[in-house]
Parts: sequence; structure tokens; C-alpha cells
Amino acid sequence: MNAISFFALVLAVWRVTHLIVVEDGPWSVLRRMRGIAEPIGLQRLINCFLCCSVWVAVPFALFLGRDWRMLVIAIPALSGGAILLERATRRRDDAAAWIETKEE
Repeated sequence: MNAISFFALVLAVWRVTHLIVVEDGPWSVLRRMRGIAEPIGLQRLINCFLCCSVWVAVPFALFLGRDWRMLVIAIPALSGGAILLERATRRRDDAAAWIETKEE
């Protein structure tokens, strides 16, 4: 694995997670899917970027290797990279709202 492949996978994890958690998607498909998933107990998975990024990272980590030791390292690394990208690209007003929510 080289740095370029790892960074490409981090970008992919961030993009898919952002699509699931934040965006409505074409014809509001993802918004409707979130509406369906909430009543069956998946609201944490689809509303929390941090939680969702872990599960999205799993299939992408399989590109890096099938060895369990590699997966144990790759999943949190890809998820962490996506979380860092999300925090770096979040608008200031969104970040302030997130901090206020955590303090309450």
C-alpha cells in the first residue's frame, strides 16, 4: 500500500459517508432512506458522521488487504482520516453548532 492509495481511500470513505449522513442525493433518495432507517433503530448510523464513517470504512479497508491485522489498522485509520476531512471542511457555523450541542 502506498500513500496515494491510502489517501484515495480516505477521500472515498469521506465522500460516501458525507453522502449518507448529510446530502439528500438525487431525487431525495438518501433523505427518504434516512427516513426509513430511523424507525428501525439505525438513526445513530445514518445521522452521526463518526459512527457512519466506521461502517463505511469496512468495505474500503478490504481493498487494502484481507489479513485481519491489516483490517484492524485500516478501518480506524480510514475512518479517522474521513473524520479529519469532515472537520476540516465543515463550515464555521456548523462547527459552532456542533460544539454547543455537545456542551448541553
